[in-house]
Amino acid sequence: MINKIVASCATAVANIKDGDTVMIGGFGEAGSPVELIHALIDHGAKNLTVVNNNTGSGRVGLAALIENGQVAKMICSYPRTANSLVFPELYRSGKIELELVPQGTLAERIRAGGAGIPAFFTKTSVGTPLAEGKEIRNFEGDDYVMERGLKADFALIKAKQADRYGNLTFNKTARNFAPIMAMAATTTLVQTNEMVELGGIDPENVVTPGIFVNSIIEITQPQQESQLVKNGVVYLPIKSQGAKA
Repeated sequence: MINKIVASCATAVANIKDGDTVMIGGFGEAGSPVELIHALIDHGAKNLTVVNNNTGSGRVGLAALIENGQVAKMICSYPRTANSLVFPELYRSGKIELELVPQGTLAERIRAGGAGIPAFFTKTSVGTPLAEGKEIRNFEGDDYVMERGLKADFALIKAKQADRYGNLTFNKTARNFAPIMAMAATTTLVQTNEMVELGGIDPENVVTPGIFVNSIIEITQPQQESQLVKNGVVYLPIKSQGAKA
């Protein structure tokens, strides 16, 4: 019997190792797996390469993971947003590496990684610093930059519904990067708002099939990143949570 449900977020992230590449879903707050990220902070894996659309908000979620010194490199499109309190300072002080990738290119690099496509060519970034050191080819009179597909050891994503086989649906824009990250990662860890019985998701509505999912934890009332930021919450690892704001 296939049953991918795990007992806790801590169990889900337990096999993430120092130096792993981790894709984390989310487009800003939408689709951000806050509980899984906080479990990864508690777990303590270091020197991670993290792939995300941005670098987090406030001092919770991804921003807290970065602030805790666990991320060696970010691959993202928006390293600085309105509530970016952590990453910019660390980057300016040389304490974290950044690979800046245009958003459409980032999505396609992840999709390509999941589809087994090692590289592709795009006009995006031609003639800019982002093209430096990359192969340029001319097709039908236009230059294109070669971009490599992205893969990861783990993906952390958030779903709306899941069954024990790992079939997933998502809530509107929370779908964003999650489906392609699930395909591009060796191991996909999912937090879902609701677990349903087998057959509870119409097969026509399954966005991510269970073959791409390894572990699922049900979080019926997930924390909202924007509310945590508004309340000034600072997430600290378990060993330090006596000082948690």
